[in-house]
Amino acid sequence: MNRSPYATEAPSVTLIMLKVLLALVPGIITYAWVYGTGIFITLSLATITAVVTEAVFLKLRQRPVAAHLFDLSAIVTAWLLALALPLFAPWWLVVLGTFFAIAIAKQLYGGLGYNPFNPAMIGYAALLISYPAIMTKWPAPLALASAQLSFADQFNLIFTGTLPTGIQLDAITSATPLDYLKTQLMLNHTVTNVSSAAIFGHWGAKGSELVSVAYLLGGLYLIQQRIISWHLPTAFIATLALIALIFNLLQPAQYIAPAFHLMSGAAMLCAFFIITDPVSGPTTPRGKLYFAAGVAIITYLIRVYGGYPDGVAFAVLLMNMCVPLIDAYTQPRVFGHQK
Repeated sequence: MNRSPYATEAPSVTLIMLKVLLALVPGIITYAWVYGTGIFITLSLATITAVVTEAVFLKLRQRPVAAHLFDLSAIVTAWLLALALPLFAPWWLVVLGTFFAIAIAKQLYGGLGYNPFNPAMIGYAALLISYPAIMTKWPAPLALASAQLSFADQFNLIFTGTLPTGIQLDAITSATPLDYLKTQLMLNHTVTNVSSAAIFGHWGAKGSELVSVAYLLGGLYLIQQRIISWHLPTAFIATLALIALIFNLLQPAQYIAPAFHLMSGAAMLCAFFIITDPVSGPTTPRGKLYFAAGVAIITYLIRVYGGYPDGVAFAVLLMNMCVPLIDAYTQPRVFGHQK
């Protein structure tokens, strides 16, 4: 039985960000196991760039450097961006995207607490628009790749762009199931025929479904620790599943089952780690439901009808624009006031 006093001290920003980083660890480990240990190189590059960029801009803005660096928010942004990038993205792309996320999307607006857009998604979207060819070269799961790269080989590929003798790039990369599905359906193939390809797993993309489960476990930890509320992830997952189910029931040969959309791409990363950004998202409980549902709907529409395989980044940024309006119309009634 709980005893008074019921008021508790709010956790510090550093503690919140630390728990977010810890929640990402299962997904990172699973990612490395499925796709390769090169993810640690990308994470390191992004982390160093984020910390240095944050320190430089804090110094230029005459803000206390140490206090803001130790809140770990820059590292959270760096990790989220790194996990969204292709594994073998060249080093300069990781540095450029991270710099853009911290300098433009965060510090330009005044730092943590003032950015209207999710910095990681701004960085990702900027890279995707500027370098589409590089940003669409995704690694094949190690179980399907026709060639294996050691950690040293991956390091050399990221920093020099060269592969070991006799290994071609298409031996270690493949189209994502989301992209492959869209392309094949445009060629008048059915979902049944397409989903029999080796890159499809039991529920979604082969390999990616395991990473998605790991992100799900990390997200449940954040809910248990009360770092995030249930509203955003539940509304996102439920809406994405519902709209996918409706389309699948209406035309199963053209639209794949909901499990595929939930267990492929960045769906779970988005549900628990991206839309739950407390700065760029809504603050009211009802507003969080509307916001997450909007992100899910736009994500599905881009995946099915848009020009990009996954629509998470653009969906989040579009809904970020709507946050002031959502908050304005979902404020709870003040106690004692008539509606």
